[in-house]
Amino acid sequence: MRAVAFSRFGGPEVLEVVELPEPEPGPGEVRIRAVAAAVNPTDTVLRSGARAEAMAQFPPPWIPGMDLAGVVDATGPDSRWSAGDNVMAIVLPMRAQGGAQAELVVVPDDAVAPVPEGATLHEAATLPMNGLTVRLALDLLALEPGQTLAVTGAAGAVGGYAVELGVAEGLRVIADAAPVDRDLVAGFGADEVVERGSDVAAAIRAAEPGGVDGLIDAAVMGPDVLGAVRDGGALAAVRSFDGESERGISIHAVLVRDYALNHQALHGLGRLAGGGALSLRVADTYDPSQAPDAHRRLEAGGVRGRMVITF
Repeated sequence: MRAVAFSRFGGPEVLEVVELPEPEPGPGEVRIRAVAAAVNPTDTVLRSGARAEAMAQFPPPWIPGMDLAGVVDATGPDSRWSAGDNVMAIVLPMRAQGGAQAELVVVPDDAVAPVPEGATLHEAATLPMNGLTVRLALDLLALEPGQTLAVTGAAGAVGGYAVELGVAEGLRVIADAAPVDRDLVAGFGADEVVERGSDVAAAIRAAEPGGVDGLIDAAVMGPDVLGAVRDGGALAAVRSFDGESERGISIHAVLVRDYALNHQALHGLGRLAGGGALSLRVADTYDPSQAPDAHRRLEAGGVRGRMVITF
């Protein structure tokens, strides 16, 4: 089978298409013939060597990718899936089998959910990892309907889902956007859209003078955005939080691997997407041989939605 992979760390040029043996599903596992696999910032981090020490336990080539959509083509003993099912799945690439960007991918049953009603496989591939990241962030913040949620990086894939899921849960959502993205973010349902940038904490405070109850920091601003949060509020950091808290604000590290087998959460996201509450945004599609181009574009910034590798 073909896979996008790398055997050394570096820039996008280290990515190549390799031929690997077909994996076989074990008990409670399913094999998916991938049609589409999303490209996420995590892929560029792995490729760069930033996690080289952790990856050293697995022999190269390493396959990136954390989510995919496709068709079940084989099942292991006791699997509840059937050949021919159209599914989406989250994949943890830090394993011997590697990640999602391969023609055939084996994952546990609980990492899989049906493709949202009305969605294409390309669209469905953009949901599992980013959607579960936001689902976990909201669960950690534990806000009640009527409370206020702020979202930084709201035009991005994680930020967009954060706005839409917050709205779906009855929260008042304040989101940031550059002028060019204001209509996009407003379209996600944000109650107020403020100017993004280094002064975003002050802009959010102007919209909510007492400070917001919770904040999802999809823009990875860290301590610079704490000023937007009320005393005793909470912040969900989708990457590491580099700094100290203040005023009794709780900092929650959002590690999507904690929800990689949360099939109820993934099914729930699929139902919301099928009902139109979540926007599945494909920025562009790429052949596996064009994976370096997808990484270059992602690292250049400004991508709205997710780029997808198609098999």
